[in-house]
Amino acid sequence: REIVAKYPDRVPVIVERYAKCDLPELEKKKYLVPRDLSVGHFIHILSSRLSLPPGKALFVFVKNTLPQTASVMDSVHRSFKDEDGYLYMYYSTEKTFGSYIM
Repeated sequence: REIVAKYPDRVPVIVERYAKCDLPELEKKKYLVPRDLSVGHFIHILSSRLSLPPGKALFVFVKNTLPQTASVMDSVHRSFKDEDGYLYMYYSTEKTFGSYIM
């Protein structure tokens, strides 16, 4: 909550690799993302940080939901933020998860 107060134009996001995924771990897991950034743009940033080869798709999930790439991070944060105020996202190369993450 202090982060949101300190950076009101940003969304606090924690990004983790899905356990059954063969992608590497991100070096950085905590992000302060501009509220008006699209999910698609954020996925592109994550793909770059993971050095994904062209043609390899990256999917992000929030509470077992695949957010629309056109959605802005602010609306995803408002809908899915955790009690601690952070938005938790998981990434994978698969479009679906077999079971609940938590």
